Amino acid sequence: MDSQYGKLQQLFDYNFLEYTSYVIKERAIPHINDGLKPVQRRILQTLHNMDDGRYHKVANVVGATMKLHPHGDQSIFAALVNLANKGYLIDRQGNYGNIFTGDQASAPRYIECRLSPLAKEVMFNKDITEFVDSYDGRMQEPVTLPCKIPMLLLTGIEGIAVGMATKIMPHNFCELLEAQKKILRDEEFEIFPDFLQGGLLDVSMYDHGNGKIKCRARLEEANEKTIIIKEIPYTTTTQSLIDSVEKAAKAGKIKIVSINDYTAEEVEIEVKLARGIYAKDTIKALYAFSDCEVPISPNLTIIQGDAPTVSTVEKVLHFTTDKLVKDLQAELEIDLGRLLDKLHARLLEQIFIEERLYKQIEEETSYKAVFESVDTALEAYTEEFDRPITTEDIERLLEIRIKRISRYDINKQQKEIRAIRKDIRSITTELKDMVGYTVSYIDSLLDKYGKYYPRHTELKEFTEVSVRKVALSNLTVQYDREEGFFGHQIKVKEEGGEFSISCSEYDRLMILFESGVYKIIQVTDKLFIGHDVLWIGKLEKDLVFNMVYREGHENLCYVKRFKTPKFIMDKEYSLFENHKRSKIMLLLLGEEKSCRASLVPSSRAKSNIVEISFEDYLIKGPSAKGKRVSPRVVRRVVDTTGKKLKEKKTNLNLPGL
Repeated sequence: MDSQYGKLQQLFDYNFLEYTSYVIKERAIPHINDGLKPVQRRILQTLHNMDDGRYHKVANVVGATMKLHPHGDQSIFAALVNLANKGYLIDRQGNYGNIFTGDQASAPRYIECRLSPLAKEVMFNKDITEFVDSYDGRMQEPVTLPCKIPMLLLTGIEGIAVGMATKIMPHNFCELLEAQKKILRDEEFEIFPDFLQGGLLDVSMYDHGNGKIKCRARLEEANEKTIIIKEIPYTTTTQSLIDSVEKAAKAGKIKIVSINDYTAEEVEIEVKLARGIYAKDTIKALYAFSDCEVPISPNLTIIQGDAPTVSTVEKVLHFTTDKLVKDLQAELEIDLGRLLDKLHARLLEQIFIEERLYKQIEEETSYKAVFESVDTALEAYTEEFDRPITTEDIERLLEIRIKRISRYDINKQQKEIRAIRKDIRSITTELKDMVGYTVSYIDSLLDKYGKYYPRHTELKEFTEVSVRKVALSNLTVQYDREEGFFGHQIKVKEEGGEFSISCSEYDRLMILFESGVYKIIQVTDKLFIGHDVLWIGKLEKDLVFNMVYREGHENLCYVKRFKTPKFIMDKEYSLFENHKRSKIMLLLLGEEKSCRASLVPSSRAKSNIVEISFEDYLIKGPSAKGKRVSPRVVRRVVDTTGKKLKEKKTNLNLPGL
């Protein structure tokens, strides 16, 4: 039984690994060589096979692609539309949907496509392409295409495999090619994503193709009551953006009257604001509470060799640049070989006809004798050739027709030979400086296509939007001392209620009890906190607390000052060591506060009053004991903030009455 279970386990392990490998390498993750997933590569190869300069029905392209691999027709169609909408490799005709609004493409029988001029120039060369049999052996398909631009980074790509995923950002055509030129010249470079949707992009946390980026919509104030959304963030559509704004409005985080989508060829979404709400403040709230700002976590996972790996933009660019140099060199060497073969054939033909070597075969009676006669005659001219004369060369000479010999134009042939020699010298020179030749090739691409691909996304470092600062104070929390409950759903009999506070759901509230115990909580709908609450307020940074309290053991009063304490949410803290018997007698918030302490009368004391100016006391930590008010017992403490100044002004005015 155990042995059968072990065999079954091995079978599951093997099949799972096979499936995992297939999904990673044959479906979801792009290859670094051409930056394409297998289905995209098969679509492009099919379009190349079908290419006749005219548009083809997408339904036909989908069907032809299935000859290379049994992908589902909907999968092929979706991949083709996605690739076409990126705007580089496929020319479109018909409704391919809208990347701004998220509208779907028409059915494949209604729309047409063909390879773009850029694709024809940079994606195909059968001489340097490795082909393998298709799934049924009837056709040949490329392992990877000999792509001459960094397509992986140009179009961007997303995919989810088993245990891994990739999310590669698209970049700008011109910037990528300029970066390749800098690599060839050993210069430093930086390159950042660029999106067809436009918008604003913060790359401060971008980590060479990984890390994190933040995208924002481009918002404009038409007037103080109207906001226009002109560009949207990557990964969003106008519909998803509108939905997120309406959701924020419904939750009470922003206040709008209406939102209307006027998008056609360009994005235009109009947001009308409610009474008392202004565009300047609402723009920040839109970034905070809607998809007008979206975070994206890129992940540059690719297939390199036969295995997946996490790479960087710089490594990918260096790899594709090195590959470009090798591919261009291979093409030049192939062209040079063909020119040398062509020159060899023309020279053979020239000597064979001009020197009338064909006359020597007129008396021969067998093909063998004819062959040997020509071979012997050519031995006198071997120094004029760059390589030995082969059997195929002689057979090609013997196939020349009499008609062609009779019309042979010596001057024309010499002119063609000179042109061939010139091309050979040119290619030989280029092969000696492949870096210079590659830079020239890149420059030619930039001159021809660069004007069609300007940067769309503006790079800008964002100021972090504080959710608490931009949130609307749409909640009113109150405290019912009689019942001991606190929250924004509490209704008290008195108008306004005790500690009635306008706040947002993101505010934090501090509750301070008479015993000196305090805690920080979030805004809640209803919470029991007891009957001995001294103060409730919104937590503010560096708020000064001025306090007079009675210490439980000594029965003496102390003055202490501290700023907003550090805290953990919902945890109870105490300002005093003995909070069960201690009690706060006076609490004042802010600067320039004062009070008057009344002492228990004493016959030997000159005064039973102590004036306290809190500015005379140092600000210390919340756990500090503070400074004693008097060695005598304090009966009560009264706030006198501002009263001394008022009395002083009144005394100054007395003589004038």
